[in-house]
Amino acid sequence: MASEQEVAAVGKILVNPKQDLTTRFRALFTLRNVGGPEAIEWISQTFVDDSALLKHELAYCLGQMQDERAIPTLETVLKDTTQEPMVRHEAGEALGAIGNLEVLDILKEYSEDPVIEVAETCQLAVRRLEWLTSGGDQNGEEGTDGNPYCSVDPAPPAQRKTVPELRTQLLDESLPLFERYRAMFALRNLGTEEAVLALGDGLQCSSALFRHEIGYVLGQIQHPASIPQLQAALELDGENAMVRHECAEALGSIGKEECMKILERYRKDTERVVKESCEVALDMLEYENGTQFQYADGLLRLQGEQ
Repeated sequence: MASEQEVAAVGKILVNPKQDLTTRFRALFTLRNVGGPEAIEWISQTFVDDSALLKHELAYCLGQMQDERAIPTLETVLKDTTQEPMVRHEAGEALGAIGNLEVLDILKEYSEDPVIEVAETCQLAVRRLEWLTSGGDQNGEEGTDGNPYCSVDPAPPAQRKTVPELRTQLLDESLPLFERYRAMFALRNLGTEEAVLALGDGLQCSSALFRHEIGYVLGQIQHPASIPQLQAALELDGENAMVRHECAEALGSIGKEECMKILERYRKDTERVVKESCEVALDMLEYENGTQFQYADGLLRLQGEQ
């Protein structure tokens, strides 16, 4: 259990713009793992930063912590139209992840947001809360595979089907996004090469939000079969920066030498969020291939300085 002083020391690293972004990321994930009101307060303070990537990850972590004390901060970020769309989108997703029905009204309001990624995210979050209300989370639904990644996802997995059947559901743009996300997470939970290749086909779909989530789940699976499709999306001229960022981080998670070469090429990208994602991904890749005990090593670093 971290002391209040230790949490504050890690929090000061997170809020300090003079620190390397990779160090601040590790501090953020340390605070996520520690949890509690002090950690939430330090994370909440950092939404004034000028890095959209960092703020996106702040919101992601608050959602994964599932602590209702983060709701006021996330509502403020969702409402703030001066925040980048990828930050507001992640705040909406985080509100859905926390699972408290008190946010249903604000999520319904922003389901009509003029920024399509924000609107689609809030629509998904509303559906997730409705699913929770119907008792969908009671020990998992019958006929579904469990989530081996312990993440809080924006939709539950679909019932068990063959990979071709799930692929059809994933790619059918006439279906509600929530149902397609369910197919996505069912394929993610399978994690086979066939499932990975089916997921990669989702990088051709029309919704940038959907494509970005495909990148995220491929990063969770860490299967090298997805490298060519992730590389193609990262290199695609005119692709949404939110999608390219998620594909860069996925390549970092996979951690192969060919991923490092791709990321090195794009660490000077003109899109700041892509450039920063490549920096963070290379740090993650170093961790995946190294001897470090843990990625969220803020407390270990503090102890090393003492």
